[in-house]
Amino acid sequence: MKSLIHISLAIALIGLLGQPARAALPDDVTRALRAGNIPESAVSLWVGAPDGGKPLWAHRGDTPRNPASVMKLLTSLASLELLGPAWTWKTDVLTRGTLSAGVLEGDLILRGGGDPFLTWDRLGGLLRDVRSRGVREIHGDILLDRSLFALPPHDPAAFDGRAVRAYNAAPDALAVNFNAITLRISPGADGGVDAVPTLPFAGLQVENSLRAQAGDGCPSWRDLVAPEITAKGESVNVRLPGRFPTACGEKMLNLAAPDPVLMANGVIRAIWQELGGRFTGHVRSAATPADASLLTSWQSPPLADALRETDKYSNNLMARQIFLSLALLDGAAPATPEAAATRLRAWMPTRGLDPQQWVIENGSGLSRQERSTAAQLGTLLRAAWMSPRMPEFMAAQPIIGIDGTMKKRLPGTAVAGRGYVKTGTLDGVKSAAGYLLDARGRWIAFAWLINHPNADAGDAALEALLTRLYAAE
Repeated sequence: MKSLIHISLAIALIGLLGQPARAALPDDVTRALRAGNIPESAVSLWVGAPDGGKPLWAHRGDTPRNPASVMKLLTSLASLELLGPAWTWKTDVLTRGTLSAGVLEGDLILRGGGDPFLTWDRLGGLLRDVRSRGVREIHGDILLDRSLFALPPHDPAAFDGRAVRAYNAAPDALAVNFNAITLRISPGADGGVDAVPTLPFAGLQVENSLRAQAGDGCPSWRDLVAPEITAKGESVNVRLPGRFPTACGEKMLNLAAPDPVLMANGVIRAIWQELGGRFTGHVRSAATPADASLLTSWQSPPLADALRETDKYSNNLMARQIFLSLALLDGAAPATPEAAATRLRAWMPTRGLDPQQWVIENGSGLSRQERSTAAQLGTLLRAAWMSPRMPEFMAAQPIIGIDGTMKKRLPGTAVAGRGYVKTGTLDGVKSAAGYLLDARGRWIAFAWLINHPNADAGDAALEALLTRLYAAE
């Protein structure tokens, strides 16, 4: 009986795939676009079976568009296949000088390996290891070797003028805690607003002037808070001059640190003091001295784990770190965006992708230059489906109505839990791509791109599309 059901489903699917691809968008999707004042000419759609065959829908599938964070799918699959799911990044700790009776007469060196997941607590684990190896006092400097990545100067305000937003944080060979400072914002017991750092950071000063805003809704609270960050010497000042809607409850405010060295300095000093260590020197950027000796090394979580954080929550810094790591294959260093893009382009034809139809800048989608087409994204999804790395690739993507950037999309509906979808958002861009298990038990791959000033109004159209694909009509 089961075999007959499988055969009938296969026949139905073959018949559907044998039909010419439909160029018109589904009616309910079109209605949602019209309600958002988004013309169909600004939209691309590709839908097909993930294991091949003609597309079921192909609306402007060959039109180059900005994919926003959907670009992370390309970086994810390439890294899984080129680096491997077990790839790890190594942060070395070295010493220069003599260590006796717990006192290092010389410098401690942290040599960055490009770890995208060096959170403050993981760095704390590394420093605990240093303490366990007998280092109590450092009579010298702490040197940060960041030379593994060779990057152009970074202006955090260059992309959209929002320099303090965490997504604008700079990649770095020694990126501590995503180069971001986190504050917990919540209504205070006295009717005010509390703002408390959630990570140890020496020299961090929070100037909290937030006023509570009454009301039922939780609007764009980050803009209302209006955070500002300034740096002076080794200190960082966060100013919060705005308002916070009390209806928002507790929120985490992630802010880009002004400089990777300042970020590392604040966290290292605070944790070292917590561990009972003493240090009166400076934290500064420098290459590893030739006479330094290795003390210990710290391995990151494997790439497959890092990708789940990267894609589910669309972490731009992590994506950029992973993208740059493609240039480290075969021992090449330092890594540059150009070298990473060259390595990526060389791999693409092996998976049926046309490098000429992609514009690659940093592999994260946080770009005004990056481009692809819905058809090429469909090819990428099919390549991933047939890849030995499909399980890791799929597991990294947000689940509809369950987690990541899709947690609030269609929860409690029949579609919830039945799809893995990477989303993307920029000013003027909305995108989504992934896989959905329809009501008949068939997997469907799709890519959806909107490039239009009213793109922010496209969420309803995406939900209409997912609902339509699930219905399998």
